[in-house]
Amino acid sequence: MSTEQELQIGKVVKSHGIRGEVVVELSTDDPEIRFAVGEVLKGKQSGKEHALTIDSARAHQGRLLVKFAKVPDRTAADSLRGTRFFAAPLEADDDDEGFYDHELEGLRIIHNGEDIGEVTGVMHGPAGEILEVTLDSGKDVLIPFVHAIVPEVDLEEGTATITPPEGLLDL
Repeated sequence: MSTEQELQIGKVVKSHGIRGEVVVELSTDDPEIRFAVGEVLKGKQSGKEHALTIDSARAHQGRLLVKFAKVPDRTAADSLRGTRFFAAPLEADDDDEGFYDHELEGLRIIHNGEDIGEVTGVMHGPAGEILEVTLDSGKDVLIPFVHAIVPEVDLEEGTATITPPEGLLDL
């Protein structure tokens, strides 16, 4: 399985309960499609590769609980800990404004026409994405990735323009 042109869409962090469910930390563009019942996920874990079919998936505390076929109990679920799932990028609609983490990481942040820092990571939470930014001053700040604060992302230029509320960059 080649992961060079594929994106990581999630990772098993632990088992949940006694019926073989696992907690998956998502890093995907569309969990409803990626983790739909019947989907076969390609997983990699310490050099081993898995093909796992989804029996069920449900949201739980900002993560996803997934039950795979042929994973009958907690012991089998525990053996999947650390498995990373990969998939090819979904075809984007022309009006789709979604971005992959790897597209955002490394973007230069523009504020009031000045280059002030760089996106160093993307956090995924229940309320949406947050850009982790290191300012040129060396200070780390978190910027909610919402249109009101980040109205423009230019992948060709490698920039993201921000219009933060007063005080956001001072936190």
